[in-house]
Parts: sequence; structure tokens; C-alpha cells
Amino acid sequence: MTSNITVEQIKHIASLAKINLSKKEIIKFKAQLTEIVKYFDKLSEVDTHGIDPTSQITDLKNRLRKDEIIHFLKREKALQNAPQRRDGYFVTKTSINRDAKN
Repeated sequence: MTSNITVEQIKHIASLAKINLSKKEIIKFKAQLTEIVKYFDKLSEVDTHGIDPTSQITDLKNRLRKDEIIHFLKREKALQNAPQRRDGYFVTKTSINRDAKN
């Protein structure tokens, strides 16, 4: 495993997070993330041969309630104060930029 994070990787992570980083911030985060990955490199050196994988150590189980139908507001009542509505739904401004790069 390599422990050297590249500037390109930092830029890629920033673009996924949709944040703009200055050159100074890129250098700072590159150093910080490199140190974090180096720590994980140390963990990979631990001999775990013969040790069963563990994802839950307390043996607790999910406690789920029974699935019951609950009657809430009627649609008309919920929409009565909506500034805009169409076909029984709230109308809102678009919150997703469809032109953004993935």
C-alpha cells in the first residue's frame, strides 16, 4: 500500500465534496492525508492470521418496532398553506445542479 497522496487525488476528493481548495490548502491537506494513510499502513503490518473478523462485539440485536399503518394529515390539509402546489404535490425550486460535473 502506498502512503503518498498526490495533488491530483486531493483535487479529486475536493471535487467529489464539491469544495474549492486554494493551492495552500491542497498542500496542507496532502500532508495531513498522507500522515493518515501512513497510520493505516502501520495497522496493515499487524499479524491477524487466525483471528476471526469482527463487526459487532456486544452481541446486541436491532430492536425494531412492528410495522403499523399510521394515519397522518390528509394531503389537502398538508398542502393548504403551500405557496405552490401541482397535482397534489409541493412545488419547490430546483436544488440539484444538473450541469455539475460528477
